[in-house]
Amino acid sequence: MNYRHGYHAGNFADVVKHIALVVILLHLRKKDTGFAVVDSHAGRGRYDLSGSEAGKTREAEAGIGRLRDDFSGSVPEALATYLALARENSSFYPGSPLIAAKLLRPQDRLTAIEKHPHEFAALKETLAPFRNAQAEEGDGYRRTVKLLPPPSRRGLVLMDPPFESADEFSRLAETVREAWRKFATGIYLVWYPVKSQAQAAGFVGEVLAGGMEKVLEVETTIQAPEGKLSRAGLLVINPPFGFEATMRQVAGLIAPQLDAAISIKWLAGAP
Repeated sequence: MNYRHGYHAGNFADVVKHIALVVILLHLRKKDTGFAVVDSHAGRGRYDLSGSEAGKTREAEAGIGRLRDDFSGSVPEALATYLALARENSSFYPGSPLIAAKLLRPQDRLTAIEKHPHEFAALKETLAPFRNAQAEEGDGYRRTVKLLPPPSRRGLVLMDPPFESADEFSRLAETVREAWRKFATGIYLVWYPVKSQAQAAGFVGEVLAGGMEKVLEVETTIQAPEGKLSRAGLLVINPPFGFEATMRQVAGLIAPQLDAAISIKWLAGAP
């Protein structure tokens, strides 16, 4: 598997993941106290949808491309915010570090980590205008754990690896558990592809073995050609108050446009 961001920017999984990201960031902004965001596998932060990588897969056409038109009536703040960011330039799609950077306040901080030299160089350029956003070149797993807990004890950890290695699921699960042990009150947003139900279930089980008390799963499924990603999951550890309700409302609006099924369920600590 290889889900490097450039090939899949703006696809159905990106749409759901980035809306969830915005929901969480808007929640964290409600308190004056600053918060930290750690993006473990940040990519380059901004993607040319007319470029060779996105053009090869054309996955954005079935993702953000279907949400370009306005929804009728009022929409949740998080969806409106996401769409405004995604629509700023019709040729480019913002990755998670750029979305986060644009929603930071002066007292907030972002550390975006990327190990691939060319991707890192682009990420550094993308984040250059934002004084409180820092790009780091390095191993996202190791650096994420070392950065926790943040001084403010408030924050979000986003983990969205490219799944280039055969042991990616195991390493991701191990890192999530280790990070949570150091920062148990943090919010975690963990993305993973579902190519095999057994593999996905095994990964989720490994994460839950860490003992987290509140874990919500958001899973999105579409019809896709054989060999293409058609299903992806998000684990949300310590989802903030109102997250589930907002995501259910948003899912009801975007699922028909994406021609997708979006399921939301508690895996631990259902209210």
